[in-house]
Amino acid sequence: MKVTVGVCGGIAAYKAAELVRALQRQALDVHVVMTEAAREFIQPLTFASLTGHKVITGLWSSGSAESNLDSAIQHISESQWADVLVVAPATANVLAKFAHGIADDFLSTMYLAITAPVVVAPAMNVNMWQHPATHANLETLKNRGVQVVDPKSGYLACGMVGDGRMAEPELIVERVLLVLNHRNDLAGEVVLVTAGGTREAVDPVRFLGNRSSGKMGYAIAEAAQSRGARVILVTGPTVLHPPANCEVIPVVTADEMRSAVLGRLDEASIVIKAAAVADYRPVVRSEQKLKRSGPITLELVPTEDILAEVVRLRRPETLVVGFAAETENVLVHGRDKLLRKGADAIVLNDVGRPGVGFDSDRNAATFLTVQTAIEFPEMAKRDLAERILDETLALRRPLSVITETSPHVAQRD
Repeated sequence: MKVTVGVCGGIAAYKAAELVRALQRQALDVHVVMTEAAREFIQPLTFASLTGHKVITGLWSSGSAESNLDSAIQHISESQWADVLVVAPATANVLAKFAHGIADDFLSTMYLAITAPVVVAPAMNVNMWQHPATHANLETLKNRGVQVVDPKSGYLACGMVGDGRMAEPELIVERVLLVLNHRNDLAGEVVLVTAGGTREAVDPVRFLGNRSSGKMGYAIAEAAQSRGARVILVTGPTVLHPPANCEVIPVVTADEMRSAVLGRLDEASIVIKAAAVADYRPVVRSEQKLKRSGPITLELVPTEDILAEVVRLRRPETLVVGFAAETENVLVHGRDKLLRKGADAIVLNDVGRPGVGFDSDRNAATFLTVQTAIEFPEMAKRDLAERILDETLALRRPLSVITETSPHVAQRD
């Protein structure tokens, strides 16, 4: 398989060399295209030495008329050669060019000519990343099918701290491999996904909630959509951008989520309840802000058991997968939830583990059914989403004769 890496002008350009090496370790043939600004940060010779190929640095080359003719059509031949175009780092400037069809250098011209998948890994100052123009350009690209590997938060070259650091090369490679192994096995399915946490108001300014970021549910929605499903995403409050081409239903409270899910349940062939729904809400919501005047007591009542209702009201052919976040006796509590709710499977998260779960871009889980407990090691949430969908689809296949009386624990890498 063949990959063209586009390198733009930014301090993260040095990471592109690591990305090239990481792609090569996956037995991929790599070409590199550099913008003029990229050459201010890293030299073409670096990429030529790594790839063994000439590095493309512009639309025109000096020399004979024949060589100029070759360069004049090289953006077409390169777009036909590549199985995927990866732009990393992708600056705010190049994202704007791509979104608006501006073709004034080799990379932007190649983008317009290519019919293969495109992956971009943005990198920029936090204020540039948060600017409405950048968000609008990204939405345009996502709606055209461009895959976006979001930047991470951290210390930036400008001295500021916040979102804008280019994703690590390993995460970009993972996305490239997913794109190259594209499947359409969810075509015809309607996947209803819940994501994020719910909020139960205490007074006009306070609420009971949890640490859910929504990243796992959004990753599942994106993966399902990319595999051909029609996706309905019911989401609690989050700062995430919804995946392109998904129908998004925003909610706040558990009751709102229940109404949204049950209202669309008849359409769904697969329901994946990844949301972290608040378990309790106050009996009384104060109409005025509660003043700080010493200890207070809140009387709480359980919220609606949405998963149990979904299982009870679903169509016979609809698959239902729930989520469980546990901190102790994880497998025991997860199996108890599976049996009480009656779901087809439970995705079990040990949220006591450092570095995975809430707020993280990585996760580890156990896919629990009555017959099996399939353990997935730590990986990017987007990759875990693919594994969850794989196992969910496997539930449709006829089960072989079960000879064991106890659950089988499997390890899948």
